[in-house]
Amino acid sequence: MQAVVKSPSKPEVLIQLTDVRKSYFSAEVETPVLHGITVTIQQGEFVAIMGQSGSGKSTLMNILGCLDTPTSGSYVLNGKETAQLNDNELAKVRNQTIGFVFQGFNLLKRMPLVENVSLPLLYAGVPMNEARRRGTEKLAQTGLGAFTKRLPNQISGGQQQRVAIARALVCEPALILADEPTGNLDTTTSGEIMELFTRLNSEGMSILIVTHEPDVAKYAKRLVRLKDGLVTYDGPMADAHL
Repeated sequence: MQAVVKSPSKPEVLIQLTDVRKSYFSAEVETPVLHGITVTIQQGEFVAIMGQSGSGKSTLMNILGCLDTPTSGSYVLNGKETAQLNDNELAKVRNQTIGFVFQGFNLLKRMPLVENVSLPLLYAGVPMNEARRRGTEKLAQTGLGAFTKRLPNQISGGQQQRVAIARALVCEPALILADEPTGNLDTTTSGEIMELFTRLNSEGMSILIVTHEPDVAKYAKRLVRLKDGLVTYDGPMADAHL
């Protein structure tokens, strides 16, 4: 009997944007920002979204992070149509499905690092001891396992961003969404942070970075470039002209 060879399973769709449009309204004046974005991102991808100021990338990031909603179109995240989620469900998505990393670190200055990392778990109702245990694990994963009791002002900017990444990872999210994650860092430290993202991606984490810096974007495997609210390139980083 001939053996049955199973074909490799296709990666599941993590993000499906279909004709997403966004306008802002002031009085009776409409200001369109996104003009119909259609993008599919699979689980396990490492994608950079690039664009100059005014391209719409910040607006798109807010929609991807469920911090804002499209004026029209569809955004399906991890199998859920976000337009159908109520405020509590969206808050749960932001806490458990997406891990956020921002340019400014957003650490609480008077709180030890392990407690900064553990906060999303506490918000999710995880008991304190378990939250601290998992926070310690994520600090170790980002190379800061020995610094759990330090305060943010006792470590460098690069280390603070590692803490922010550990906090983003602590709820085991489906996606890390990073907004200009190296914007406050020098070139050497920026490279170290991007190498950390590369390692996390190699371990299976889906990563989406919003940036205007070519040196940051080049670490991703795929580029989505925006201009005037439209996608002008979506393809392999190796074929992109940064």
